[in-house]
Amino acid sequence: MAPVRLRHPKGVATIQVPFDNSSFTVKDLQQEIYTASQIPPSRQSLKTGYPPRNLDLINPELPISSLGLKTGDQLIVGEESGSSSRVASSESSSSQAKRINPVSPAPVTSKPLQPVPLAPVNPPPPSSSSGPVHIPTDGGVLVHRVVPDDNSCLFSSVALIFEQDMNKAQRMRQIVADGIRNGPETYNEAILGMPPLKYIETITKSTSWGGAIELTILAAHYRTEICSVDVETGRIDQFTPQKDNAQMRCIVIYSGIHYDAATLAPMADAPSEWHQTVFPITKQDTSDGVLVAAKKLADALRAKKAFTNTATFDLKCEVCGQGLKGEKGARAHAEQTGHTRFGEY
Repeated sequence: MAPVRLRHPKGVATIQVPFDNSSFTVKDLQQEIYTASQIPPSRQSLKTGYPPRNLDLINPELPISSLGLKTGDQLIVGEESGSSSRVASSESSSSQAKRINPVSPAPVTSKPLQPVPLAPVNPPPPSSSSGPVHIPTDGGVLVHRVVPDDNSCLFSSVALIFEQDMNKAQRMRQIVADGIRNGPETYNEAILGMPPLKYIETITKSTSWGGAIELTILAAHYRTEICSVDVETGRIDQFTPQKDNAQMRCIVIYSGIHYDAATLAPMADAPSEWHQTVFPITKQDTSDGVLVAAKKLADALRAKKAFTNTATFDLKCEVCGQGLKGEKGARAHAEQTGHTRFGEY
């Protein structure tokens, strides 16, 4: 038996998998995942590695060895919306956008977004399930809003906050592209790490990750400060529009390789339309009440080991087999060899 770590919508767990047992099948693995996550096998989607790759679950009767898993792997478990038949999924490589410190964004013309009302009168009683990770506050509970573990998690989180629809991730990518195109002096090759047109071509692809550049541009577009809370360290990075006196702020949660959103609701399992996604800025620093709650939310997630240290985790190139240390090692290896498929071990 060997440990395999799970990250699923309700938290993290560790299951024991007999890799040396040829009779242990993919179906058996799915049953173990169901016990840990309560997601039925017919609705499970699995990813592993760095960048995450989809695992083929089309034939559950195959032995566990068919998935190419190994001791110490982490599985990212998602829940599909229905029990429709599965098709084999192809792996897509991810291109990590270069992360920099916030810079002054270009002028914008969009109007400030007003906060969503908290809740109507007489909300329904809370469900019996434990629900998402949340922290009590004076105004309700600050809730960890999980978005899909795909290459658009940053954009999905921001879309959930500003558009109340995480499916508008591609629109967020286009806003970034327009911000770069309209700010050539700010977003030049030295800042982007590549020619602007090449960066635009890259970031508008659904396989490309976002980072500080994207958060800076999106904060400017919505004239709202975006605060990124790091789960591992509790550090808060504030992406504040430089051309406007922002009156509102919002929160994204960063696990090291994934972004989620944090919103305020009257109860943890309240309907999404009752969630407040942006908040008035009462203090400029991190002593603001909503940011204090965000730090506590990061503490709760850290206690569940819901983070990945990209500087120290061990990777292996799945093309040539070379062992690597952290994101920096993976990036250097990719630049030297062109290999972009990495697995955590």
